[in-house]
Amino acid sequence: MAEIKDPENTILMELKGGTVVIELLADVAPKHTERMKELARAGEYDNVAFHRVIDGFMAQTGDVEHGDMEDGFNLRRAGTGGSSLPDLPAEFSKLPHDRGTLGAARSMNPNSANSQFFINFKDNSFLNGQYTVYGRVIEGMEHVDAITRGEPPAQPDRMISVKVAADA
Repeated sequence: MAEIKDPENTILMELKGGTVVIELLADVAPKHTERMKELARAGEYDNVAFHRVIDGFMAQTGDVEHGDMEDGFNLRRAGTGGSSLPDLPAEFSKLPHDRGTLGAARSMNPNSANSQFFINFKDNSFLNGQYTVYGRVIEGMEHVDAITRGEPPAQPDRMISVKVAADA
């Protein structure tokens, strides 16, 4: 397993193929980092679907309001919800949206990120400066690459569990 330098700011995301280790960037985006840890510790991300997965672009998940629904109607609504917590202000930085980085999903309003996030399959420089980067995959990117594609996928992959490494 990857060397975990800061267990308090490391996420262990269990997918069907194995564990994805994500280093959170608390120094760059402290509010987004805290939100992910808060939702992970509350079990909010467990069993949530990857509802928007675009080949050559990114995999999006984290709709804790709709993303754990099993029926197709609610899954089609995935991507429209967040958590019961207030939206977050943008924490834009100079960090690029490179392969493996975690970005905060949001609406057209830059200050509307809440619980949803995406993992970039490749370098997506056109997103730079427009979406908050707050983490990066340090191990297990092959499991991210294996996520079923679709908007939403017919049989979506899910985050089986999401934990803060310090608690694991």
